[in-house]
Amino acid sequence: MRGAIADSEFKYAGSELELFEKARNWKAYWRAQIARFVRGEVLEVGAGIGSNTLTLAGLDYERWTCLEPDAALAARIAALIEVASGGRHKVAAGTIDDLPAEAKFDAILYIDVLEHIEDDRAEMARAAGRLKPGGALIVLAPAHPFLFTPFDTAIGHFRRYTRASLRAAVPRTLRLEKLVYLDTAGMLASAANRLLLQSSMPTERQILTWDRLLVPVSRVIDPVFAGRVGKSVLGVWRAEK
Repeated sequence: MRGAIADSEFKYAGSELELFEKARNWKAYWRAQIARFVRGEVLEVGAGIGSNTLTLAGLDYERWTCLEPDAALAARIAALIEVASGGRHKVAAGTIDDLPAEAKFDAILYIDVLEHIEDDRAEMARAAGRLKPGGALIVLAPAHPFLFTPFDTAIGHFRRYTRASLRAAVPRTLRLEKLVYLDTAGMLASAANRLLLQSSMPTERQILTWDRLLVPVSRVIDPVFAGRVGKSVLGVWRAEK
């Protein structure tokens, strides 16, 4: 996803979405981390196949816009949420620039999306301009450049982040609320893959092993490290009221 491409021909390069849909413990973990910031009018950028939409569907918000540049995936989300949304969801095909100029949101989410956008700083500036006063910008992304593997390349990642580089991508006009690493135990597994396996795509067995065995461990030990260690980085910023 280069910059703000809004193209009916855009096709998502990755093939991992269905695989990571099975990571239910991981999704429940980061859901708990961001739940209090998700309210009011919500925009989910890069909604993919809708699995994260459903993960967050039980939270206390008014309306939810799934924004997806891949038209085929957008159509898939529309079919998915037609039954499950309870009327609170809608789907828009395109990027943030394709939304109506007046569209503003109480929360904007980039869940494993920002690393796919070449000009991340410009994207974050566009997102900041779409926040209502007091609105939250929420970003979850893969962490640590040294963990970059053929898998990252295969699914279209431009980078992995540190806390410092993610903070640098977000406009200083927004106030930092939270910036932590998550999944200490998973980081060890990722490092092993980087050094030993160099796999371009994890297997379902690897994903389930990580999700069922390592993520529960991370939920216990991450607080011990106070957000200083982990294979993903989570940041939340707010617009001034």
